[in-house]
Amino acid sequence: MRRHTILEALCASKGEYISGEHLSQTLGITRSAVWKGVDALRREGYEIESRTRLGYRLLSMPDTLEPEALAARLNTAVVGRRILFFDTLDSTNTYAKQAALTGGENGLVILAGQQTGGRGRSGRSFQSPPGKGLYLTALLRPTAAPAAVLPVTALAAVAACRAIERICGLRPGIKWTNDLVLDTRKLVGILTEMGVEGETGVLQYMAVGIGINLNQTQADFSGAVADMATSLRMVLGRTVSRAELAVALMEELDRLYAALLTQDYAPWLAEYRRSCVTLGHPVRILGSGPERVAYAEEIDDAFGLVVRYDDGRRETIRSGEVSVRGLYGYV
Repeated sequence: MRRHTILEALCASKGEYISGEHLSQTLGITRSAVWKGVDALRREGYEIESRTRLGYRLLSMPDTLEPEALAARLNTAVVGRRILFFDTLDSTNTYAKQAALTGGENGLVILAGQQTGGRGRSGRSFQSPPGKGLYLTALLRPTAAPAAVLPVTALAAVAACRAIERICGLRPGIKWTNDLVLDTRKLVGILTEMGVEGETGVLQYMAVGIGINLNQTQADFSGAVADMATSLRMVLGRTVSRAELAVALMEELDRLYAALLTQDYAPWLAEYRRSCVTLGHPVRILGSGPERVAYAEEIDDAFGLVVRYDDGRRETIRSGEVSVRGLYGYV
């Protein structure tokens, strides 16, 4: 606990020096305890500089997903106020849903170093090799009708775009409705699952799961995925910190949660429209019936995809009804 409070103070100082005396007074511990706490952090991989008459400052942090380390630099109101990390889980979404049924709190975040049963839409698998990606689910309990929060998956796509742009300086495109892409290849998958009380129709919880390919190489992808997936490392030519991206993503999901409460989706809708790479292209619409080919024209005010068929007829496709694939590839 002492290490955690010292780390929080060092993170809050934003790279500026903070004196040992100030740490001692504000944290209510001795100067010796401050020194021991700093020494313990250094042994864990934190680079902390110390200078006479100036104090301590944090230079760099290890790439760890340990909850205390993430919480120390997190600035959120709801999302991530409690974080659980597991080396291996079958699925962060599955764990979050189980937690929701046993009193899991609003904003709980589940992280895994590896998923053995990562899931996407329609029961598809999401490859989640150990230590290579960011696999995160946020458990949200907004006080709203289920119909009012249906855009949450689209909002999560915008949140993930923002987080990646903050940390990596590049902006993915959004493939309607729930994938992020770079260079026409899949980078991020999003799966939102809800629990609704059967008799009353009251929303009990939402599990917003996001899987990001960070540091995979081409050899890490297998099967059909190898031809359609990419990672930030493959695009940037360098590794990306899981911890930095996890913090950025939780902060953007916190803004998403605030939007769910106010239902002010206008800024998110405008950003989604700007980022959607599906628009302006022919698409294959895959549902329970025959495959159909149409032209993707626009995103409506409820995040639906408006398409036009060759005969001039227009239709709005809603999330959950069909999957959309590009006519000449994944996008």
